[in-house]
Amino acid sequence: MKRFSLLSLALLLGTSWLTAQVQPTSNDTVVEEIVARINDSIITRDDLRKAREQLYAEAHQQPDTATAELQAKEHEKDLLRDLIDQQLLLQKAQDLGISADTDLVKRLDDLRKQMHADSMEDLAKAAEAQGVSFEDFKQNLKNNILTQKVISQEVGGHITVSNQEIQQYYNQHKTEMERPEQVRLSEILISTQSPDAVKTANGQTALPEMPSPDVVAKAQAKANQIYEMLQKGGNFADLAKQYSDGPTSALGGDLEYFKRGTLSKELEDKVFKLQAGQYTEPIRTNQGFVILKVTEHQTGGVPPLKDVEQQIEQQIYVTKMQPALRDYLTKLREEAYIDIKPGYIDTGASPNETKPIYTTAAVNTTNDKPKKKKKFGLF
Repeated sequence: MKRFSLLSLALLLGTSWLTAQVQPTSNDTVVEEIVARINDSIITRDDLRKAREQLYAEAHQQPDTATAELQAKEHEKDLLRDLIDQQLLLQKAQDLGISADTDLVKRLDDLRKQMHADSMEDLAKAAEAQGVSFEDFKQNLKNNILTQKVISQEVGGHITVSNQEIQQYYNQHKTEMERPEQVRLSEILISTQSPDAVKTANGQTALPEMPSPDVVAKAQAKANQIYEMLQKGGNFADLAKQYSDGPTSALGGDLEYFKRGTLSKELEDKVFKLQAGQYTEPIRTNQGFVILKVTEHQTGGVPPLKDVEQQIEQQIYVTKMQPALRDYLTKLREEAYIDIKPGYIDTGASPNETKPIYTTAAVNTTNDKPKKKKKFGLF
């Protein structure tokens, strides 16, 4: 069923929707230029400007700025399409009775915690100090929540991925999924050096001085004590946070992935024998005594399907989502009244859209000189 807005009612009544909603002024001030009308919503030239600024601001934050700017330039032609998409989804959220109030409060509170702000007032001040309107930020966040809810309910909820599709994708992309054998490690390091000399378990840096036998003995005793705690069921991450002298202690000792050939031979021989969840006895290194836990052990070659099934399902889902979402947005366009100012292009337009038609009732048939009006992008 078509959505009847103020615009469509004006057309049906044979009234000029432009002159009916714009009041004359004496100074002919330019207020704003309307680029598009979507039912009873509008998109202005200023909206397009802000969208463009945001697009390039995000590009400048990427590591490869040059490539990101080229991609932004390519996407720039679709900015009006994206703004129209958003308005259509927001209107659909209203039709469906979808609310974002609860989600918005939670998102803002999460952001407050991340920013270490004591209150929402402090968060608002922090935003404004960076030149960001807090009200605009909240509205944009709310819009994003609403549009994502509509997409999830109306599009994502109808997408299915079968076991047959997953198996077929796996068979066709085995070469891409091939990987080397590697382990992800966590460490508990009991140092025999001063804090500024501590390195990670695989560090090769020469130490400035040899520790005394007494220091070594105490470090070994402490490492053995922690090892006993682990054997009695102690949590590795908690013990790392409490006792480790390594730079990753605050992270529960979590290290990166290591392929064969990247660790010293002694450490490699020990850790690559372990399965995920297993750990070594205390090992003497240049830095002190280290206990290493294998948190993940990925075998070399093509992983079994069960290990990558979820990733494949997500990849197929995303691949299906893009055309499904565009089809849905096209359908919304065909159920709406959309008018674009000449000179601007909606790259997502459908040939089946209902284009507003102005009647002769909107034409001035008298000899009176038209009154000056505010410019609202008359088109």
